[in-house]
Amino acid sequence: MFLSLILNSQNLFAQQPVVDQAAKDAVNMSSLDAIAHASPIVQLTLFILVAMSVFCWAITFYKYKKYKEIADSNEPFSDLFWKAKSLDDIFADVSEYPKSTLAKVFKAGYLELRKMADSTLAEKEGISSSPMLSGIDNLERAIKKEIDKQVSSMEYRLNILATTGSTGPFIGLFGTVWGIMGAFQKIGATGMASLAVVAPGISEALIATAIGLAAAIPATVAYNYFLTKIRSHEVELSNFAADFLNIAKRNFFKGE
Repeated sequence: MFLSLILNSQNLFAQQPVVDQAAKDAVNMSSLDAIAHASPIVQLTLFILVAMSVFCWAITFYKYKKYKEIADSNEPFSDLFWKAKSLDDIFADVSEYPKSTLAKVFKAGYLELRKMADSTLAEKEGISSSPMLSGIDNLERAIKKEIDKQVSSMEYRLNILATTGSTGPFIGLFGTVWGIMGAFQKIGATGMASLAVVAPGISEALIATAIGLAAAIPATVAYNYFLTKIRSHEVELSNFAADFLNIAKRNFFKGE
């Protein structure tokens, strides 16, 4: 009896360094090690979050560059519009501003105006005012259609930023819950709640949360920033359209 107690105590002391070493390894585990030893479900979750984040950053840089090009091109075209002596002179130079949304709206309005001038509506000007009213409506619809087209182009793929911003934390939370479940399963399988047992699962769980937030926060900030830019630009297009319609009414629809 005494001999068996001595042997058990020796085995206990022999196992203690192994447990201590395992706990030390768990504490010293880096983030990359935690990801490498994570469960396949958590790794898939992290991969999805990283892919969403990379895609969102690519969209952010692309949209920022595009909006800057539009702003840099709209300013000189606006100067040309107000300094030109006729709409024909503006149309002759409109191709020099391929990035300008104002130029595209002007081109749509000018082409519709010229189409109206070449149609029978112009011939009926002295007979009845109703064809002119119809012509104005056609011009307004053409300009409104082009504005909607330009705004829609600026909004393209912003829904990805919104989706990432709203779902990123929840996808990360899914990885967190799965990692904690794995930690509890290890506790149940080993019968021990030591740091060496629970540390890997808790580590991968916290990493999933962190990456989910890292993907969601920049996406949300970029989405709100671009949405403000689009609304401001939409007002600019609407004001330009109103100015163009006023010029057209004064010069081509004097009965209005």
